[in-house]
Amino acid sequence: MTARAPRIRVQRRPVHGVLLLDKPLGLSSNDALQKAKWLLRAEKAGHTGTLDPLATGVLPLCFGAATKFSALQLDAPKTYEAIALLGTTTSTGDAEGVVLQERAVDPAQLAPERLEAARRQFLGRIRQVPPMHSALKKDGRALYEYARAGIEVERPAREVEIFELNLASTVVGKGHAAIKMVVRCSKGTYIRTLAEDLGEALGCGAHLIGLRRTETGGLQVTGCITLQELEALDEQGRLARVQPVETLLAGHVGITLDEQEAGRFLSGLRRRGSWPDASAVAVHAERPRALLGVGHVRGGELIPDRLLSPLEIQQILQGPPPVPDPGGGPP
Repeated sequence: MTARAPRIRVQRRPVHGVLLLDKPLGLSSNDALQKAKWLLRAEKAGHTGTLDPLATGVLPLCFGAATKFSALQLDAPKTYEAIALLGTTTSTGDAEGVVLQERAVDPAQLAPERLEAARRQFLGRIRQVPPMHSALKKDGRALYEYARAGIEVERPAREVEIFELNLASTVVGKGHAAIKMVVRCSKGTYIRTLAEDLGEALGCGAHLIGLRRTETGGLQVTGCITLQELEALDEQGRLARVQPVETLLAGHVGITLDEQEAGRFLSGLRRRGSWPDASAVAVHAERPRALLGVGHVRGGELIPDRLLSPLEIQQILQGPPPVPDPGGGPP
């Protein structure tokens, strides 16, 4: 009997910031997170909302203190590029499902005026029925768990908003008609459902065969790195790709406090000043320059919402300590 090699224990360290990952096809958001966490030897990590395994693109990963602000990206508008194959519907709304129906696609259904009418139909606030094959929970179980067991459950329609929608007819594979979609939408929008509904509006049915998130909350795919690229870097190169925690706070108004006021704010006390009202404020200490947390201003009063701990601030100022690279892959 061959003895098993001893498992290498990875030494973790405090890493604070945001890694913009270009998630690969076929990998779950959590698997991508765990791989990146292992490569950075980070103690604490979380993502900003799941991206389907069949989708690629922007997945901001939060480390350390940045996890306190991950909900900001979860709530942010998002932009997708997608391909909907016309003429075929499936049980999942994407290419993984069983074919339910096949219909011929009439070229007249793809006339510019038909596409424009469909585009206008789905602009603005619309209602969507969440797909059974989704992570949305009912009675503590994800809908896809019911679907895998062959159980259909009632799902109330939810309101989402399509801010921008561009449609263009295209051809994929061996001459199959398809629609290329560019969608900017609110959180909670299911692009699979949008593709299915669009197919029905055109009278031929459709399912999603490609999905890429190109932007979320102002963070662009052009600034992302792949797992393969991250793995190819040395330790310092990997850490250099971790952006500051403030990357998540681009839409916040900035306020800087002196040493005494910073200490009081960091202890959770409200501060008074001549600031105008603001719903989202990023608060920094003047010296040394450091993020303290976020809050809001109402009636000249700065009110803390989420604060970094003194230890987190100290670790950010010092930077992550080096650790030995054990080699190999994640356990």
